[in-house]
Amino acid sequence: MALSTSPETPLPVGEVSRLIGGWIERLGAVWVEGQITQLSRRPGAGVVFLTLRDPSYDISVSVTCYRQVFDTIADVVGEGARVVVHAKPEWYAPRGQLSLRAAEIRPVGVGELLARLEQLKKTLAAEGLFAAERKKPLPFLPQLVGLVCGRASAAERDVLENARHRWPAVRFEVRNVAVQGVHAVPQVVQAVKELDATDDVDVIIVARGGGSVEDLLPFSDEQLVRAVASCRTPVVSAIGHEPDTPLLDYVADLRASTPTDAAKRVVPDVGEEYERVRQLRDRARRCVRSLVEREERGLAHALARPCMEDPHRMIDEREDHIASVLDRGRRTLRHLLDRADSELTHTHARVVALSPAATLRRGYAVLQKADGHVVRDPGEVTADEALRARVAEGEFTVRVDT
Repeated sequence: MALSTSPETPLPVGEVSRLIGGWIERLGAVWVEGQITQLSRRPGAGVVFLTLRDPSYDISVSVTCYRQVFDTIADVVGEGARVVVHAKPEWYAPRGQLSLRAAEIRPVGVGELLARLEQLKKTLAAEGLFAAERKKPLPFLPQLVGLVCGRASAAERDVLENARHRWPAVRFEVRNVAVQGVHAVPQVVQAVKELDATDDVDVIIVARGGGSVEDLLPFSDEQLVRAVASCRTPVVSAIGHEPDTPLLDYVADLRASTPTDAAKRVVPDVGEEYERVRQLRDRARRCVRSLVEREERGLAHALARPCMEDPHRMIDEREDHIASVLDRGRRTLRHLLDRADSELTHTHARVVALSPAATLRRGYAVLQKADGHVVRDPGEVTADEALRARVAEGEFTVRVDT
């Protein structure tokens, strides 16, 4: 329960320490897992002091135990080992210090560690962190390569020397970190995040030169795996040798078998690129030469055709043909005109022969009444009726004589 205090009624330090100790006493004994970072076994002392640290976070707690408790595992446990401790929290009131009083210490075996890693691997895979579609392609020619490795390590030397041998102009941004032990995970995570936040870094290599299962445990830590999964920059894992497969290999965008292999996979070989360019030039030159030769053969074939050797030949042939057609057309038209003229003359003669005027010129006359009606029957006229007689040269009036 919360205490009721005020500036006028404060609690003494001893009372506060006593109350904190009472609250801690209620927790009871617990099983705790961690990594031993400091171990103090003073000769003749009946108590062993050690510091237990969380390998994923920068958190540690002091642990004390009787010598007979630690002697049961002293031959297999040392600094850097992972252990499971059954301990009861204790509060040392005079100094205001929290510690754990261990009643039993058990080393975490390799088999158990591998089983836990396998379970973590399944969990992360179910979240899709290892999916192939999440993998980012590496740039063809990175201008700046981020490198996370141990200080003055063989892995750093292998990556730098092989990369610069392949492409001398490549630049590196190196972050030296602890690659094993209790400080490895936070330092590697921080280095990866710093390089990922640097805009000039095109690819990040996390390298280590192999080691035992326990040495490589930091590169299977869940915090590091999730940090790499959230990177926007492609990450290459170059941890250990071919058989070593920490979880970092699964989440990285590319797994290299060794640091040397990482340098070869990240940076192209300048000699190979020069050779590839030369081959492409030769191929392009052959293609252009083949195209020009083919067009030259086509042009020579076209120039060898009769129409190209004597361009006016076709015009001359067409001219003779047109003259022949024109002459034939004229003859046909003349024949048609002559025939039409003959038919017209014949028709005109018939018209003239059959016209009334020709009949009148032969001495005939046409009688018409006053209303213009032509007389065809003697019964149509009466005595003394005046008629108009029309002859070839004119007309005159006649009277009917009874």
